[in-house]
Amino acid sequence: MPSDPGFTPREFPRGGGQRLTKEELDPAVRQAATGDPAAIDRLIALITPVAVRYCRARLGGRDLSYLSADDVAQEVCLAVLNALPQYEDRGGSFLYLVHAIASNKVADAYRLVSRDRSEPVPELPERPLPDQGPEQRVLTLDLGARLTKLVATLPPLQQEILTLRIAVGLTAGETAEALGISPGNVRVTQHRALTKLRALITRDGDLVQ
Repeated sequence: MPSDPGFTPREFPRGGGQRLTKEELDPAVRQAATGDPAAIDRLIALITPVAVRYCRARLGGRDLSYLSADDVAQEVCLAVLNALPQYEDRGGSFLYLVHAIASNKVADAYRLVSRDRSEPVPELPERPLPDQGPEQRVLTLDLGARLTKLVATLPPLQQEILTLRIAVGLTAGETAEALGISPGNVRVTQHRALTKLRALITRDGDLVQ
């Protein structure tokens, strides 16, 4: 374990095309399990961008009982490290564990304020959006709120796949590793989810006006 657990996800890159693939993760996990500080830092650097993007996608920009999405992402990373000594590589993907922990932490954040995550309530951003007047900001927030409600009507698996594929930016193969299903299942489920969303948007035509 790191000597100073007080790291923050902001210390690590969020983009740069980093991919949490099994081929990259497995060696990092094995090395980190030895307790080597440099290896632990490397593992944290790998999982932090995905944890941050996932938590931000599920929680949005709002704070839940003084917990921001980045706070929850930090808890995810710490929980992953705590679970590392008991982790056994049985041929699966470490992504599965990362996703399971992240999903549970997001659910915990909502439970802290007794809020059902299937009915998220967006809040105003802390700072004005660039190049947008007050009316445009209201329209943008309203559109995002209605779209979020539509996504929340999808089955849980479809919501997770859209989050991992679109918000987090994982490939179909990486999403499959995280969820423990086949890439083909990911693609089919994503197609069904997007088809249903298009139908809902078409039915509620004022969503895109």
